[in-house]
Amino acid sequence: MKSFLIIGMGKYGTKLASRLTELGNDVMIVDIDEEKIQMLSASSTDAQIGDCTNEEVLRSLGINNFDVCFVTIGENFQASLEITSLLKDLGAKKVISKAESDIQSKFLLRNGADEVVYPTRDSARRLAMRTSANHMFDFLQIDNDFSISEFSIPQNWVGKTIAGVDVRKKHNINILAVKSNGKTTAITTPDYIFKDGDHIIASGEINTLLKFSSKL
Repeated sequence: MKSFLIIGMGKYGTKLASRLTELGNDVMIVDIDEEKIQMLSASSTDAQIGDCTNEEVLRSLGINNFDVCFVTIGENFQASLEITSLLKDLGAKKVISKAESDIQSKFLLRNGADEVVYPTRDSARRLAMRTSANHMFDFLQIDNDFSISEFSIPQNWVGKTIAGVDVRKKHNINILAVKSNGKTTAITTPDYIFKDGDHIIASGEINTLLKFSSKL
């Protein structure tokens, strides 16, 4: 379980909060609109009304207690920039901000965002899964229960074969491919020897993949 702060409860922020909560995380939502917060407060761990362009409002939330802070404000890009910058100034561990264009992305990254997401490309459900898990770099949901995900490997796998780590028996997931130095290779035999920096592409049930990530 992780702790998340979501600032801006438009459609994207609302979907993100809902999925993160479903995955068992602590989620605080914040918006300047009192009506939105009243409507959504039951679907999150905590909810606050406030203008997060005000540094004192942000400070009162205890920013450094959250694993990830999301800035998902819809129409006011200037507010997104200001809040992104303030979050980093206040010690946020990781800030993920929403952008509608490449130029917005550039400004957000320059103002402290660790990562930028696009609503048209990065679904809230996918983002929730990826940030809830440890060492997960990508996630593709096949149906309600099954997915394919990319993980970095633990250091103690380096020098061992796929058969040696035996993830199918120990974790009930299958390794489909390995990414090494930017190249993806399909796995057809269990004698591949893991190298430092490798990522695996693994398939399995969503909850099983989450359990696996928690042990990385």
